[in-house]
Amino acid sequence: MPDKSIFMAMSFSRIKFFLPALLIGFSLHAQKIKKSDRPVLANLQKHIEFLASDKLEGRRTGTEGEKLAMEYISNQFKEIGLVAKGSKEYYQPFEVDEGKQINKGTSLSISKNELQVEKDFFPFPYSPNSSIGAMAVIAIREVEMPWFVDLKEMLEENKNNPHFDLQEYIRNNTKRAAERGASAIIVYNTSEIGDNLKFNGKDRSELLPIPVVYVSKSAAKKFFDDEAATIEINFKVDIGEKIRTGNNVVGYIDNSAATTVVFGAHFDHLGYGEDGNSMLRTGEKLIHNGADDNASGTAALIELARMLKSSKAKKNNYLFVAFSGEELGLYGSKYFTDNPTIDLSAVSFMINMDMVGRLNDSSNTITVGGYGTSPQWGEAFSSFKQKKNSLVFRYDSSGTGPSDHTSFYRKDIPVLFYFTGLHTDYHKPTDDFDKINYEGTLQIIKQIDELVEKLNDKGKLAFTKTREAQTSTSARFSVSLGIMPDYTYSGAGVRADGVSDGRPAKKAGIQTGDVIIRIGEHSINSLESYMQALSKFKKGDKTTVQYKRGNETLEAAIEF
Repeated sequence: MPDKSIFMAMSFSRIKFFLPALLIGFSLHAQKIKKSDRPVLANLQKHIEFLASDKLEGRRTGTEGEKLAMEYISNQFKEIGLVAKGSKEYYQPFEVDEGKQINKGTSLSISKNELQVEKDFFPFPYSPNSSIGAMAVIAIREVEMPWFVDLKEMLEENKNNPHFDLQEYIRNNTKRAAERGASAIIVYNTSEIGDNLKFNGKDRSELLPIPVVYVSKSAAKKFFDDEAATIEINFKVDIGEKIRTGNNVVGYIDNSAATTVVFGAHFDHLGYGEDGNSMLRTGEKLIHNGADDNASGTAALIELARMLKSSKAKKNNYLFVAFSGEELGLYGSKYFTDNPTIDLSAVSFMINMDMVGRLNDSSNTITVGGYGTSPQWGEAFSSFKQKKNSLVFRYDSSGTGPSDHTSFYRKDIPVLFYFTGLHTDYHKPTDDFDKINYEGTLQIIKQIDELVEKLNDKGKLAFTKTREAQTSTSARFSVSLGIMPDYTYSGAGVRADGVSDGRPAKKAGIQTGDVIIRIGEHSINSLESYMQALSKFKKGDKTTVQYKRGNETLEAAIEF
């Protein structure tokens, strides 16, 4: 996984996600655009140019850029004549729990010198909110007084131990100190060995009984050099939840039918790369416009809605959802499927369009995921005849993968995932509107429209479970448990949203919904710590995995 982000694993997995299969064609005769298609082509260009403009600053979930995008999409839905089907008109707000943050009330002064938070000191995220004032001697550990812990000896003792977990040591040491009467722990490091400690808001470890604060090396050298000295120390820990709000945009065509077809595309992107999911490695703060990812799919969604509003295929209702929070881990689509604004039991199938703007003119190949989620997909696609300039379909059977269709597959709904492939601009500031193949995107929309017409009188499609697609290609570790993490889970540990057959988790008896809390000697309190724990193992290693199922804690042996 790229540095600082496990979420990139699910997106970057597109590199190896698809397996080629039967090739069939669909033709638009791309070189000769029909007069009736020209307005659609112009609309696609208009939509993508706006959504991928610098004005929207990368459409990061919960930002003003996302708001401008959702207003644009809802206005298009309204203009087309779609019925508002969110929880608040066209919008369906949802919370993104980003973990914890250090609130403004946090402070630390040593001998009346105010230290700067996150520069000179920080509280650990598992520290309870508390205030401490004391006259303490660094070398003396008295009851109901702060204790000072230099990490030097422990770091030097474990410098060649790849399994040493410094955070685990700090947690356990603090618990023991609390049992012996300490009122707080002040951690610092005088060793030449770096500790790489910083405030990690993703850490969901249970709160310790007493506060624990880290003081930087420079501040420690200034104030803690004389261990026999008495120092006046006052600090306040104020840690809170870090929440932002995203919005899905939902429109509906009510044909008074018994069944509904859902179309989806995520409209959020990376902003300036603040969430650590950019592929840019220069450290620059640049706007990631996300023209292909996924202004292209959003534009296709809008124009497909326009087509179907006047379609003669009236035996299904049509729901159009522009999802936000996809780049953070399918937040919007998972929220929608858990809080649907229609009856999901009446949904015939779902079609997801993610990165459909870079159709290669020479190969004309588009990947269609989810092909195995209904036996009726094969019949429908086999009816498309091979012609000159046809779309060439490359199929993948799995209903899971790194985009929003996965949330619907989890509800036993047949899905299709349209995707034109990765490119060198993926998750970079260079994914701009002038690189989109607009005629190719038009070709894809027309194929989907024809597919919907072919299925108009088929009723509700049968659902078939498929294999679980792997969602990590990280070079940072070489082993996997074989679970799909629930990226929206805000508790301690990592909850399994899916479990792959034949992998260590499945063999250990882990089920969907179980929460991984420990691998070997490594506590799992977040996706990041899960990733770090896996990096400690290699293929063939044996250890144990501890997990929660409801209120029960279970343990099993595993071999990677």
